[in-house]
Amino acid sequence: MGGWFTIDSIDANTHIISEYRHWEETHCYLLSGSSRSLLIDTGLGISNIYDEVVQLTARPVTAVATHIHWDHIGGHRYFPDFYAHAAELDWLSGGFPLPIKMVRDQVADRCDLPEGFDVSTYTLFQGAPSKLLTDHALIDLGGRTVEALHTPGHSPGHLCFWEKETGCLFTGDLVYKGTLFACYPSTDPEACLASLEKVAALPVKKVFPAHHSLDIQPEILFRMRDTFRQLNAEGLLRHGAGAFHYGDWGVWL
Repeated sequence: MGGWFTIDSIDANTHIISEYRHWEETHCYLLSGSSRSLLIDTGLGISNIYDEVVQLTARPVTAVATHIHWDHIGGHRYFPDFYAHAAELDWLSGGFPLPIKMVRDQVADRCDLPEGFDVSTYTLFQGAPSKLLTDHALIDLGGRTVEALHTPGHSPGHLCFWEKETGCLFTGDLVYKGTLFACYPSTDPEACLASLEKVAALPVKKVFPAHHSLDIQPEILFRMRDTFRQLNAEGLLRHGAGAFHYGDWGVWL
């Protein structure tokens, strides 16, 4: 049996660290510049992502999260230098709106857990970020700049990360193939539409989602935006409207 993580390379300085042994198939992205590296999301925290990162870069690493959900911040404990958005600070200090039993159940759900892992000891990462990211904040990695875009909807402080020079957009849980979740009280379906409008306006060449298939093209940004526009026009862009499926993606409202 292979290890917990699967490593793929986009180029010599950009790597994908994936967790395919959990049903959510979370993807984390390591971007390296000449002076430091940026780790976008740190996964579930079931295995030590730091051990993978140090094999891929010798530079100091700053972690960021697309949002403060357990499947994106589980490895943050290995990276004391991390950034977050102010709208989700309370989730980093005990205010996450789901009970720990529900989180543990979702961590264990359809998961090929490593031998010896005890899900009853799983806890939500808590900590204070070294910096708060605002909309359009620039992160300089040395010869490489990444822009944080505030894209709420899936969560209040959700961020996408945009690398203008390469046309790469790291979309977190705003865009991926599969069912998008906009049904929880902490989600905002109308904000999802505004965020899709925002990213669809960019000259995106490559889309890198936080979950599931990596075979995803920029055209999905327009399909999702147009569908959310239609749902809004029909009065369905609201909690409780139901689940809608559109082939390779869907949304649960």
